[in-house]
Amino acid sequence: MSLRSALAGVLLAATSLAATSFAVPAFAQSSHLVSTQWLAENLSNPKVRVIEVSVNPGLYERGHLPGAANLRWHTDLVDTVERDIAKPEQFQKLLRNAGVNQDTVTVLYGDNNNWFAAWGAWVFDIYGIENVKLLDGGRKKWEAEGRALATAAVTPAQGSVTVKPANAALRARLADVVAAARKESNVALVDIRSADEYSGKVIAPNGVQELSIRAGHVPGAINVPWGRLVAEDGTFKPVEELRALYAAVGIDGSKEIITYCRIGERSSHSWFALSKLLGYKVRNYDGSWTEYGNSVGVPIANPAGTVWGKV
Repeated sequence: MSLRSALAGVLLAATSLAATSFAVPAFAQSSHLVSTQWLAENLSNPKVRVIEVSVNPGLYERGHLPGAANLRWHTDLVDTVERDIAKPEQFQKLLRNAGVNQDTVTVLYGDNNNWFAAWGAWVFDIYGIENVKLLDGGRKKWEAEGRALATAAVTPAQGSVTVKPANAALRARLADVVAAARKESNVALVDIRSADEYSGKVIAPNGVQELSIRAGHVPGAINVPWGRLVAEDGTFKPVEELRALYAAVGIDGSKEIITYCRIGERSSHSWFALSKLLGYKVRNYDGSWTEYGNSVGVPIANPAGTVWGKV
């Protein structure tokens, strides 16, 4: 065998190995995800509790994973008076009513590629609930595979889980984002909205209720739309592919990251990928653009120049 042939063989083998590595599903690379197959085989496991957190109210009642409980993001997981996440006593009561114990493996899933299921995972993490996983692909993949759905709600035995004090290190506030915008802190900002929202071409997608009076983005933020993180079936792309995607825009985990969107749910999806799958230090800014873009005295970048009232 010639030297050229040998080198070609080595290169081919290396390429094949890389391709094999990149093909490993994210759920096989992270303890924070479960596959639809795993969940189907564990639905009757008494240590596993399944909870739906969907964007679309009423979806649960029309059909949900057998045995799943339901948490409504807009009433159960938030304080509706203070625009805040649920108070600890409210959240603990929810979890106990859902049958969650200290040793429970809790699997969250939802529609829209797990937007609000990821929001739920973020709230669970803030209150120190362990063994929380996302169903990779969420409702989309489960339904696409023709797996069973149920319509009858379940009433599980009361759980005994105890929440911990809120972990503020997982949450960014307006002042943190303003400091980053003014380069007063060494934090990377990741705007996960669409390119048109980021550029200021549109103030918000058509049909949404949560609006800002200004268009554009936080100065210095890098635009990585959440949709780039998922495959066609709704599952997360392989971990190394995600790592390369972010590294290409300078996000490599070398400094803390803040994610934001409009109200914090899509950014929770990116928070999950960056923190749970890649292991980076990340805070989610749930005030997001509806708070930042409406705030007085804070800078924005608005390349498209869209001005409220002239749209």
